[in-house]
Amino acid sequence: MVDLTMARLQELMIVLYALSLVFYLIDYLKKIKIMQRIAFWLIVTVWVTQTAILSLYIIEMKRFPVLSLVEGIYFYVWLLVTLSIVFQLIYKVNFMVFFTNIIGFVFLMIHVFSNLKYNASAVGDSLISEVLFVHITTAILSYAVFALAFVFAVLYLIVHKVLKSKKFTKRFSSLPNLHQTLTGMKMSIYTGIPILFVSLLFGVQWAYVALADWSVFDVKIMGSFAVLLIYSSVVYFSYKGKLQSIELAWMTIFAFLLTVINFFLGSTLSQFHFWV
Repeated sequence: MVDLTMARLQELMIVLYALSLVFYLIDYLKKIKIMQRIAFWLIVTVWVTQTAILSLYIIEMKRFPVLSLVEGIYFYVWLLVTLSIVFQLIYKVNFMVFFTNIIGFVFLMIHVFSNLKYNASAVGDSLISEVLFVHITTAILSYAVFALAFVFAVLYLIVHKVLKSKKFTKRFSSLPNLHQTLTGMKMSIYTGIPILFVSLLFGVQWAYVALADWSVFDVKIMGSFAVLLIYSSVVYFSYKGKLQSIELAWMTIFAFLLTVINFFLGSTLSQFHFWV
């Protein structure tokens, strides 16, 4: 009964999510305010539905569902939707919400239509600990923050191109300015780096205590530290003035793409990582 309810809720959520993106696109093209309101409330409904599904998972599994790849992707989407709603309410940046939810929708489709089964993780109850929980949740949170940096970077490039071409029409009036996008991009990176660092520290600590056989040269571990190093390098070179704003935006996009590759490919090739 619970599985059937969750399946129906997921179907409803996908339809509402897709409709919200359509309404946001119509608002962008035609500047019809009612479309923006409808899109926002559809996103809110999606968030409520996601939260309901998350609650059902918790009730059924008797734990917070982040211990497998499928669970992690779903929690990641929930975080993106939550952040997009917060940005809509506080900053009222429609483009920010739109691009963030495009990323969320893509990951949601991967979650629902992939061949992965929603099973308990191979970690097993005996290895589920607070350290592992903190490691996984902080990792997902850092990915969500880096996704925001990616969206800000894309918006920066769009605004820069529009201003440079001197074709700033009414259609682009809802775009944030260059300062807002640059500040948002930097703050997201500044926030994501320490969160990811904490996640890696807890991950290494958990592996050292809970696993008899593991290597620091594991693909996932090396990939995660590489991501941390790349983002840290971006901050360093930006601080030293060796990266112009537009170069910073491109590096942020590149770093996020590597993060996504590490998220999926690293988990597949890892010898002991069960998802993250």
